[in-house]
Amino acid sequence: MTAAVYVVSIDPQASTVWWANRITDLPFDFSQEHETPENLKILKDTGAKVHVVANQKGGVGKTTAALNLAAVAADALQNRDKLLHVFIDTPGSLQDENLLLEALKYATDVIVPLPPEGLAFDPTARTIEKVIKPSGLPYRVVINNWDPRDGKVDLHGTQEYIDAQGWPRAESVIRRYKVHARASVEGRVVTQYDTNRVGLQAREDFFKLALELGYGGA
Repeated sequence: MTAAVYVVSIDPQASTVWWANRITDLPFDFSQEHETPENLKILKDTGAKVHVVANQKGGVGKTTAALNLAAVAADALQNRDKLLHVFIDTPGSLQDENLLLEALKYATDVIVPLPPEGLAFDPTARTIEKVIKPSGLPYRVVINNWDPRDGKVDLHGTQEYIDAQGWPRAESVIRRYKVHARASVEGRVVTQYDTNRVGLQAREDFFKLALELGYGGA
């Protein structure tokens, strides 16, 4: 680990690996550890803050959140030679709960991406109530993949649902843009998007979220 930011995937589907291997100029260090989760123990001695991105519902945007938060944190912490932040991408299934529990042993906090879709609500609730809350770790639910073209009904409904559960919610919202979907194929993270209107707006969402959560800055 030589960079200020490190990304670890413990997802057996290895979507983070597939994406990271396509990035020609990776702005952070990276490793895949689903077969060797015991290696996470070394994080205890780094002094870095460890952010676990978790939701046992697949397809909620954990990999996108982990890689792009890492990218904006790395952008803010350029030229630092000490490891400061670690982002762990976790499995989106109940079958691999042991891997998530292992990651939580070394976590500073937990990020829970939640799209504004009713089908994601119950799995997210189980993840929070059965796994995250018992860990005692601070966590934040982040509304992810909201399409502004659909209006604000789903957004407000999701915000109300989160608040009704008493879960801490990030004010920042990650909007849905095709550029995010294409990025994994093109081998880019949000800090490498084109500087057009959509690229800048997509980038802005992650910078706002990172600033709100204190990743890469005060």
